[in-house]
Amino acid sequence: MSSSISEAGATARRVARWGRSMLAALAFGAAMLPTMSHAQEGKTMTAEESDPMKLGWMAGSPPPPDKIIRFTDPDYFSFPKMRWTVCHFRQLMPTVNVSRGLGAPTPLPRQIDDTIDGLTFTPLGSDKPMTWAQSLAANYTDGIVVLHEGVVVYERYSGCLDDAGQHGAMSVTKSLTGLLGEMLVAEGALDENAEVATIVPELAASAFGDATVRQVLEMTTGLKYSEDYADPEADVWKYGAAGNPLPKPADYTGPRSYFEYLQTVRKQGEHGAAFGYKTINTDALGWIIARVAGKPVSDLLSERIWSRMGAEQDAYLTVDSIGTPYAGGGLNAGLRDMARIGQLLLDGGTINGQRLVPEAAIERIRAGGDKVAFAKGGYPLLKGWSYRGMWWISHNAHGAFMARGVHGQAIYIDPTARMVIARFASNPLASNAANDPTSLPAYEAVARYLMK
Repeated sequence: MSSSISEAGATARRVARWGRSMLAALAFGAAMLPTMSHAQEGKTMTAEESDPMKLGWMAGSPPPPDKIIRFTDPDYFSFPKMRWTVCHFRQLMPTVNVSRGLGAPTPLPRQIDDTIDGLTFTPLGSDKPMTWAQSLAANYTDGIVVLHEGVVVYERYSGCLDDAGQHGAMSVTKSLTGLLGEMLVAEGALDENAEVATIVPELAASAFGDATVRQVLEMTTGLKYSEDYADPEADVWKYGAAGNPLPKPADYTGPRSYFEYLQTVRKQGEHGAAFGYKTINTDALGWIIARVAGKPVSDLLSERIWSRMGAEQDAYLTVDSIGTPYAGGGLNAGLRDMARIGQLLLDGGTINGQRLVPEAAIERIRAGGDKVAFAKGGYPLLKGWSYRGMWWISHNAHGAFMARGVHGQAIYIDPTARMVIARFASNPLASNAANDPTSLPAYEAVARYLMK
């Protein structure tokens, strides 16, 4: 019997290791994802030193053996390789398209203000000022766009990205999935007070079964699920194994898709008691949305927003082995199109005189969620914030709210300053705690400047 237990343990460890290759790319949550294999050996390379173009990743026909990056490589999303990977997921793994449709892009007027580079601010926890330009390099920014009153006033690209490229949005994806959910609620197609099992009976026996749609939307579900990336036995790796699109190992007996895994999640604690940032909430919401709308998140996002907002490029979502879109972190898009999302919300859900998003959905998001529940989530740099509709609400004097993704992805919306900032980045550290001190005060500094 001990032999069987040992054998089972060895299989579990192999599966966990195998699942990590998927998870590293998808960058699930806000924990410290272990992606610094090269950097941890010594001094972390700067943004300039780790520039993927300078390092020559995947350059050549074919690239030199030591410059090739494959999805099956255990370090393909480790720094500094990940600075190339974030712009090239479609070359590495299966995806589904989010069509922009056949219409012409909605123009974004331009009035570039280079003086923004010289704006100064003081990072959180520091007494030394920093300029806006310095903050971009400090956060390994691959691209950033600032809109004021719908006009592009600042735009910069570096690393793997240019204005024609696409970049992984990571957990910014959650906010777009949440937006679709809030739209269905506002339109009466989805009852926020309904228990999940009444919409997706397959989840009746899982932890999600007796949670309400609202609790899923606000991530106040009580789930026995660990997203601790430092723990090799954490549930997040098993989720990665289930969602991995590659063929499963011969001895693999676990769930084989996102849908199958979600049915195995068990309850821990009470729903509604505390905020707990767990990506599986968003994928459960994706299933709810697909069941209500009769189409996957990728199609609904295209139909309701991407093909109607005048996007410049198609977007795409990574998928599991049966083609299920990764609703919690798989979106890849052009930077200016991410800024268009922010402008759409800033303008109350309308564009070119057409309503795309119900005003009630945006008002609900901007109002924010339960601050007391959020405070239990453990975000010391975000005191006074809340979470609603899978958006992060600052409750600051300007009423700013944002979408956030690991390694520095962001859409920051300041209604008072009439400003939108969209950023793609490849910070060596996954947690936003690594860039918030030099990002949040920088955004506020630009807002104050633009209001003058």
